Amino acid sequence: MREGKEHYKSGFVSLVGRPNVGKSTLLNRLVGQKIAIMSDKAQTTRNKIQGIYTTENEQIIFIDTPGIHKPKHRLGDFMVRTALSTINEVDVVLFLVNVTEKRGPGDNFVIEKLKTVKSPVFLVLNKIDQVHPDELLPIIEDYNEQMDFQEIIPISATEGNNVERLVETINKYLPEGPQFYPEDQVTDHPEYFIVSELIREKVLERTREEVPHSVAVVVEGMKREDDQKVLVEATIIVERKSQKGIIIGKGGKMLKDIGMNARKDIEALLGDRIFLDLYVKVQNDWREKQFYLRDYGYNEDEY
Repeated sequence: MREGKEHYKSGFVSLVGRPNVGKSTLLNRLVGQKIAIMSDKAQTTRNKIQGIYTTENEQIIFIDTPGIHKPKHRLGDFMVRTALSTINEVDVVLFLVNVTEKRGPGDNFVIEKLKTVKSPVFLVLNKIDQVHPDELLPIIEDYNEQMDFQEIIPISATEGNNVERLVETINKYLPEGPQFYPEDQVTDHPEYFIVSELIREKVLERTREEVPHSVAVVVEGMKREDDQKVLVEATIIVERKSQKGIIIGKGGKMLKDIGMNARKDIEALLGDRIFLDLYVKVQNDWREKQFYLRDYGYNEDEY
């Protein structure tokens, strides 16, 4: 830990934007490790996930937030409040937009919220690898007409284009301060949380539209069985019996596929061989019930 190092900078940066603009992809690239789940489905991130970027001269704590959208249930309401709660508590706000899509009501909703923010707000134009450079200027002009941004930076979170420049620009706005976390720590979330998110990602990837966002994953236990492997026991929660059938699949094939692919990511995260024991449980309408939201890690009392 660097205590009082001269000219050392540290601070907090929030990633906001409507769903599916690449916030989690950017966070994973910044910290060089997979800590936030990625999916082509909107509203994948449900909690604030902190990623920690540390160098000899700085430590930046990035906060990945759920995509801001019009909520349809208590869980959605929780997600939006979670996202909005960060923007007045940080040193810099990154407003991510997807340049392959036109500015829409979701972007306008976020912009209206950002107009009240006192911290510097950057416009980060993501997915520039998917458009011709000539298309960027009209997009920039369009957003510039909506509000004044402190900085405008085009990037590709997937390819890494301009991400280094983004970090360098953030550094200019950070105050001098201490190193909050050890240099080898990439997230403030416990392993249980990251493991449950990696399993949930595999469910989202494989079940497509049949089991949309009515899935939660609870890690019941993680213990070392012997010197060779760690036993991870986890339960996949769904809202209906039909969804349970889809996740288990014919002859248990889908559940086995989810487990096999999740195990690879968990082993990369923990650096250990993993034995993953998965169960599936039906809990009717859990997204509407505060008791279950809290039980499954969505603690409304924090926001």
